[in-house]
Amino acid sequence: MAMSLGALGIIDSKGFTSANNPNVNGQRIESRILELAKFGNDANGHGYRVAFTKGDIEGRAWFMELMKKAGLEVTVDYAGNIIGKRKGKNSSLKPIAFGSHIDMVPDGGNYDGALGSIGALEVIEVLNENKIVTVHPLEVIIFANEEGGTVGSKAIVGQLTPEGLNQVSQSGLTMAEGIKAIGGNPDRIQDCIRTKGSIHAFIELHIEQGGILESENLPVGVVEGIVGITHWKVTVEGFSNHAGTTPMNLRQDALLASSRLVIAVNEVINSLPGNQVGTIGKMTVLPGAYNVIPGKVILGLEIRDLSTTKIETLFGEVEKRAAVIATDSKTKISFARQANASIPALTDKSLQQKIDASAKALGLKTKFMQSGAGHDSQEMAVIAPVAMNFVPSVGGISHSPKEFTKTVDMTNGANVLLQTILAVDKE
Repeated sequence: MAMSLGALGIIDSKGFTSANNPNVNGQRIESRILELAKFGNDANGHGYRVAFTKGDIEGRAWFMELMKKAGLEVTVDYAGNIIGKRKGKNSSLKPIAFGSHIDMVPDGGNYDGALGSIGALEVIEVLNENKIVTVHPLEVIIFANEEGGTVGSKAIVGQLTPEGLNQVSQSGLTMAEGIKAIGGNPDRIQDCIRTKGSIHAFIELHIEQGGILESENLPVGVVEGIVGITHWKVTVEGFSNHAGTTPMNLRQDALLASSRLVIAVNEVINSLPGNQVGTIGKMTVLPGAYNVIPGKVILGLEIRDLSTTKIETLFGEVEKRAAVIATDSKTKISFARQANASIPALTDKSLQQKIDASAKALGLKTKFMQSGAGHDSQEMAVIAPVAMNFVPSVGGISHSPKEFTKTVDMTNGANVLLQTILAVDKE
């Protein structure tokens, strides 16, 4: 009597699983990425699955149905996080959690967050297909509003403040209003807080969002840590005057001083060895007329690094350079530190090694690297050991409709996630 490949437990070319060597289905991952991408698309096909909008709400409903079909016990916590639970052999053990987010930036890409979420669901599907029951309980977590400030994960670790709930999101709703819109309850945010040690480990699969892996032709990045991010509002005050009648040597041009400051920031950031980055990415020039010398400029300064000490050292040097520029240009330059800073989060060394070993067992080369972008794992590190594995982003492009990751790379990343979870489950 003839038997199917599936009945024999043999992997076929499409990536179906083997009972002895579970392997993810890359085609299923790709098809779900493309299906999720339909939610929030505008008439021109541009993505707008911004948190709390119609596209986000519909995408979440679709994802929850997939989770339920995969046998997960699905709930939405008071912060709007979607949590899917799968029982383990030993209910007294702490759960192994993994996942990401499905919300996106305006006109963003289809892979940021989505791969980690769909990859997490794929792990559950493969375990089901191979009748594998882990010792630890498992949790798939789809965090709410990651792109708007890691809101859902902040809530889980007790870092979402009343001030944070009152902030206006990209949807136009306050965070509290948005959380209500997706089935949460901002009045009971405190009830969704998880205590330190309540999760055995949290692991997140993600696209790199940069070009390092692709440029070095490497399939897997082992994340050593997620950088801290600090913002300053910079105000440069000069004097507005008539652009036609004020001689060049008598001007107090705030924009000219600001331009020197932009160059100074770049020089300071490059003055020390390491992977730190600094950016002035926002500028408002006042009064903003052809015939008026700019009297005031407001800028946004950001510095990122794995070391808080280095961030502060670099900022100190920027302040010194600013003082010189202000004196030379007869302007005033002031810095106001913003309240949305995130601290660096180092990933767990043991989990790093498990990701590295899992990748190499699959014949995949790795690179230990930092994450220059913020992630939910950064918040989860407050209460649990965390780890991340990266896969290449074509062209290093992210937060763009041109964001793309190849199916083979998504498959590799999800397989590494699967094998890492199985390795962690042996602890």
